[in-house]
Amino acid sequence: MIFTNAVSDRHPDHGRGAALVAEACFLSGLRKVVTSHDGTEQDAWRPTTVLHAIQDHHLRPDLVFDITPHWPKKLEALRCFKSQFHDPANNEPVSPIARPDFMPYLEGRAREMGRHIMVTFGEGFTMARPMGIDDVMTLR
Repeated sequence: MIFTNAVSDRHPDHGRGAALVAEACFLSGLRKVVTSHDGTEQDAWRPTTVLHAIQDHHLRPDLVFDITPHWPKKLEALRCFKSQFHDPANNEPVSPIARPDFMPYLEGRAREMGRHIMVTFGEGFTMARPMGIDDVMTLR
């Protein structure tokens, strides 16, 4: 399973990154593309699932994970990039993520995604192809 950027986003590099990942996933499954690691030829391999994050653009999710138990850890991880976000002492230009309302926006987005599956916080993803499941009873 591969988790990657949104296919469409405000920042053009995010969509380009998603396209590069999709191309790499396809090429890695071609038997005639020969690669090696430490002198040993590698087998062709392709992931069964590629999930694209939903970032700035509002996209309809194809899949939503319950992240409620992990919400505090997600906020902690985001704080590692605090220079990107609002800081009243910072003299950098204001960007869409460097506004005081950005973190509340992220919480609102996670709550919206969670609402789709009847949990507090959710993380939505899009997929290029339909997802298969083994047991319909596991769906929410």
